[in-house]
Amino acid sequence: MKIIDRLNENKINISFEVFPPKTDEGYDKVASATDEIAKLNPAFISVTYGAGGGTSKNTARIASHIKDDLHVLSLAHLTCASSTKEEVRQVIENLKRLGIENILALRGDIPEGIQFPSNDRFRYASELIGEIRKHGDFCIGAACYPEGHVENEHKEDDIRYLKQKVDSGVDFLTTQMFFDNDIHYNFLYRIREAGITVPVLPGIMPITSASQMKKSVELSGTVFPRRFLSILDRFGSSPAAMKQAGIAYATDQIIDLLANGVKNIHIYSMNKPDVAAAIMSNLSEIIRA
Repeated sequence: MKIIDRLNENKINISFEVFPPKTDEGYDKVASATDEIAKLNPAFISVTYGAGGGTSKNTARIASHIKDDLHVLSLAHLTCASSTKEEVRQVIENLKRLGIENILALRGDIPEGIQFPSNDRFRYASELIGEIRKHGDFCIGAACYPEGHVENEHKEDDIRYLKQKVDSGVDFLTTQMFFDNDIHYNFLYRIREAGITVPVLPGIMPITSASQMKKSVELSGTVFPRRFLSILDRFGSSPAAMKQAGIAYATDQIIDLLANGVKNIHIYSMNKPDVAAAIMSNLSEIIRA
């Protein structure tokens, strides 16, 4: 089944993201966490490609496990900056062979020590999307950035590039993490005005430790509202309290999104089934309402 078909069912869909192990030795631990998250009955589970594309083998392996053994829709990430065009084509063919129908197409971070752009690598996600379209009947997702991509100086350019990406064959979008829902609502208004009509899944990241917040800022450049900073200031030195507060904050974000008509929400679970379960428990009756 394709994810776009699930998103078009006009019901609330909560999905989760997991990331593959950096080494084969860590596979069982990640698989166990994924198994627990699958018990929460998510709409789908996405599997990241890993830093530098080095975990691509395990991305396909976990995505296949989710689909075949856990009977949950799986979404395999695919980045192109870290791989040659031929390597990308091999990954696409492998996903097709495994029966994985859903791909999240990303440019990805540019690894150190390689020449980029170059003729043997796709430069933009839109080029990767076009390549995936050539190789099969995949459902293709892509990323978007409510606060603007860090490499684009002007938000107008960001939306123009996003429109090009969607026009290349994107079925749905998933946002970068954000912590102020007004940013998301404003972003939706601007992209709809630009003619981008595909479903947009807000990406929610439960911040459960001070170190996780620091890493999130470094990776995405996201802005934390004063309300969240007050939580961090008060509870950041207590791991148990910060975990509970972070779960509550993410839950509050999701409730607000649902109350404002958003039906599809993606949670960056960071391979933490206990955090994912706590959020779903908080939403148990809200999802049914």
